Amino acid sequence: MEHIELFFKSIFIDNMIFATFLGMCSYLAVSKKVTTAVGLGAAVIFVLAVTVPINWLLDQYILRDGALVWLGEEYASYDLGFLSFILFIATIATMVQLVEIVVEKFSPSLYNSLGIFLPLIAVNCAILGGSLFMQSREIPTLGLALNYGISSGIGWFLAILAIAAIREKIRYSNVPPALRGLGITFIITGLMAIGFMSFGGMLTGGDDDSTSLEGKPENIGIQKEEIQQENIETEKTVEVSTITKQ
Repeated sequence: MEHIELFFKSIFIDNMIFATFLGMCSYLAVSKKVTTAVGLGAAVIFVLAVTVPINWLLDQYILRDGALVWLGEEYASYDLGFLSFILFIATIATMVQLVEIVVEKFSPSLYNSLGIFLPLIAVNCAILGGSLFMQSREIPTLGLALNYGISSGIGWFLAILAIAAIREKIRYSNVPPALRGLGITFIITGLMAIGFMSFGGMLTGGDDDSTSLEGKPENIGIQKEEIQQENIETEKTVEVSTITKQ
């Protein structure tokens, strides 16, 4: 259940584009065609799926305060958290270089279409944001870290795929001259972000902490008994008052 909740929450509620607006440069520049958007989105999914678990291992066994205790008790007081950015970016740059080599080898047309934006995935704030969010939210297990990396990548992929499809169709629309280009793209992105905000309530209910205890069946029964007892006491008070007046 925890994996399912994290999966859907990362895609729809904490979407990298619509919730935190990370990775906007590539999102705006490579979303003119669906084909290029699909290629870049797939690359982002792969990079996040690989780098987030690797960076989770680095955070757990190297970077955290006392993480080096596995080397010996004398290393328990070491805190290498200040190296987080350096190690995270090094991991991301390595994976992006691997993706670039594979894409250039097997799909030269896609490689040429993506151009400079493929190697720029290494400095895409959505990629680094995935690892930093993983660290700040203290994801407890490697499996959840892998889940978070894949689902965050899918969320970014859906965002750029949706805006690319809309931008291809909007070419044939009568857009006011002042809004053509990035103007209408920003407006559509804002509307899509509002739409994704509606998913915020999809994980509420059940045993969630935000659910009020008053709504549970056992508490409703207790409230009914209390109301009935109050009604009986009120009737007794009224009868006593009536007898006293007489």
